[in-house]
Amino acid sequence: MKYTTCTMLVQDLLVAKRDLRLSKEIKKLARHDGLIIDEMGYVSKVGGDGSAVHLLSERYERGSVLLTSNLPFSKWEGIFKDPMTTAAAIDRLVHHSVIVELNIPSYRMEEAKKNLDPPQAGNEVN
Repeated sequence: MKYTTCTMLVQDLLVAKRDLRLSKEIKKLARHDGLIIDEMGYVSKVGGDGSAVHLLSERYERGSVLLTSNLPFSKWEGIFKDPMTTAAAIDRLVHHSVIVELNIPSYRMEEAKKNLDPPQAGNEVN
């Protein structure tokens, strides 16, 4: 298994492309049984050079990809460079996939609210 944030993955792929070793980097990533890409929704235009879609194509039907995103697929055009690239990426991800959508409050937001709310009378924290 290989875990990476999407930001780090994109940076690694861009450096590999610059150094003319993109194909080698993608093959290295494809050797893992599973690739976990975290925080997909926090980057923009990752597919601008096609590296991310190339990686997904290389893994397609060969290895598992677990991807987290705070954005629904309908908002992914902000992540990839154009509608065609977005459709290609989504197509490869959703085929044979299990999609788990969590519609729950953010635990970070809940913690922040607790820290902002003054203690109620009789509920003082010692």
